[in-house]
Amino acid sequence: MAARRNRRIVLVKRPQGEVTPDCLKLVEEAAPEPQEGEALVRNLYLSLDPTQQGWMKYDSYMPAIPIGDVIRSGGVGEVIESRSPLYSKGQLVGGLVGWQEYSIADGGGRRMQAVAPGIAPEDAVSLFGITGLTAYFGLLDVGKPKAGETVVVSGAAGATGSVVGQIAKIVGCRVVGIAGGPEKCRWLTDELGFDAAVDYKHEDVGKALAAACPKGIDVYFDNVGGEILDAVLLQINRGARLSLCGAISTYTSEVPPPGPRHLLQLIVKHGHMEGFLVLDYAARFPEAVGQMTKWAAEGKLKNRVDVVDGIENTPAAYRRLFTGGNTGKLLVRVG
Repeated sequence: MAARRNRRIVLVKRPQGEVTPDCLKLVEEAAPEPQEGEALVRNLYLSLDPTQQGWMKYDSYMPAIPIGDVIRSGGVGEVIESRSPLYSKGQLVGGLVGWQEYSIADGGGRRMQAVAPGIAPEDAVSLFGITGLTAYFGLLDVGKPKAGETVVVSGAAGATGSVVGQIAKIVGCRVVGIAGGPEKCRWLTDELGFDAAVDYKHEDVGKALAAACPKGIDVYFDNVGGEILDAVLLQINRGARLSLCGAISTYTSEVPPPGPRHLLQLIVKHGHMEGFLVLDYAARFPEAVGQMTKWAAEGKLKNRVDVVDGIENTPAAYRRLFTGGNTGKLLVRVG
């Protein structure tokens, strides 16, 4: 049998602004061999997430990816060889796999979690993966929506935002999504059940929000930061909660962007703005997956994945996150 080869994408230069092609390199080498206590995983789907841009640039809540190392990434794969009692051949597992064709799972720093029976691999790394979990905890634990309130979510046609809006509807809120382009806005209202959608590419966001939220904004789930966050601050209600998940509009800036101009609103409206990391809730992941699995089975949660084929196309696909070129969860199908 020919030796397995592993294609992987490694970091060769830290990005300045956006991730340009010269920052990454596709290399091929021998696939790793599992040692005692390890398993070899053939990766099926790789997750593309805005936070990876920060991992390539600097130390944050996770250390920066070392130059020459594979790009850190969530993913899901199949165990094809095991020397560990934790994993069995043919089992689907998910975790940090990296942008590569094969990964090693062990019982320590590279531990992977079994995918529950009946969950498709693409759902395991999207709706029931980190993006879905981020939506669940960022909305329910940080935003604390109440039935009858108005919830606004930016990046609403993305992996996290689309789930946030659906959960807000499940708990009885009026939901307004902000997305780029009429097609994405129609998807939010016609298929996901949002009450209204604002097209930030073709509308004055402030005016459109005022029309869509006649009673003001009680909860805001922020994925983009920048000018849209400022527009929302001007329309928050007393006691509003702002859940800060990301600021994708600023990630490719070469200099720090200006801060929000309307923070005084938090004072006069007794508002609360809180950032969070989904890893803070790791102990409760089974709770969230169980609840979202139930909602999905009842038809209350829909999932959409945007799949690009071939590991060699990963860098170009990744740049789509910053141009609004994807709808739903952006994945690379490795095989």
